[in-house]
Amino acid sequence: MGRYVVRRLLQMVPVFIGATLLIFLMVNVMGDPVAGLCGERQCDPATAAQLKREFGLDRPLWQQYATYMGNVFAGNFGTAFNGQPVTELMASAFPVTIRLTIVAVLFEIVIGIVLGVVTGLRRGRPVDTSVLVLTLVVISVPTFVTGLLLQLLLGVKWGWIKPSVSPAAAFGELIVPGLVLASVSLAYVTRLTRTSIAENRRSDYVRTAVAKGLPRHRVVTRHLLRNSLIPVVTFIGTDIGALMGGAIVTERIFNIHGVGYQLYQGILRQNTQTVVGFVTVLVLVFLVANLLVDLLYAVLDPRIRYA
Repeated sequence: MGRYVVRRLLQMVPVFIGATLLIFLMVNVMGDPVAGLCGERQCDPATAAQLKREFGLDRPLWQQYATYMGNVFAGNFGTAFNGQPVTELMASAFPVTIRLTIVAVLFEIVIGIVLGVVTGLRRGRPVDTSVLVLTLVVISVPTFVTGLLLQLLLGVKWGWIKPSVSPAAAFGELIVPGLVLASVSLAYVTRLTRTSIAENRRSDYVRTAVAKGLPRHRVVTRHLLRNSLIPVVTFIGTDIGALMGGAIVTERIFNIHGVGYQLYQGILRQNTQTVVGFVTVLVLVFLVANLLVDLLYAVLDPRIRYA
């Protein structure tokens, strides 16, 4: 196991460098960030040259990337165009989005897996058909429609929640936004769990456990569910980074000042330092989540061993 972890960590290094290089190149072709600093009026040549020297934009792109990566490994993600260090923006944004992601993942795990197990064990019955239709509707409706509808009904019309989340963004305020953020993924988790349960239910080891006279709940939890959760865990693990990076719509609807909000502001203002810095951390989240998912395979299925 130790050798496998070390090998995976070494594999993450070129993946991290390659991903950050692509992000750096794509962000720097969005446009001239100096033009965004000057607003609607065009910058005079002297001011533009001074700003480019100040932010290192006058150097070749490969030098900018080398300098940026050197600063990243030193824990410095640069300075936003408003003079605020990007690390300060991260310190205020990431805790909010992490809490929102935790709420969303809990919805995926609890509701998605429970519905998937129930429908997988009752395949072809009315409850199975109803859940399939409901998940299809959830997948078909865009997230911004779901968010605006829940905000209108629960927040404006019925007054059950606040339409906008406060700056503190406590867990209680993030329940509805977390449900909106997790809605599509929750539907996929339900369908994935249902399919996996239905397939493994016909396996030899399940029939053997039933023939031995084991209680139904033990057959489901100890034998059927553990092996069926492997594709579900894979999906949830990769979905963590997607939820954190894809929360732009949800955070805009509920006025949550998290990672999505900062990315939106950075893209809108062509603030390359902010965008590249936040996306670099999201790349690390993806890599670590995938490593943890691979290690969980051996916990769920004892037959899996790592050389």
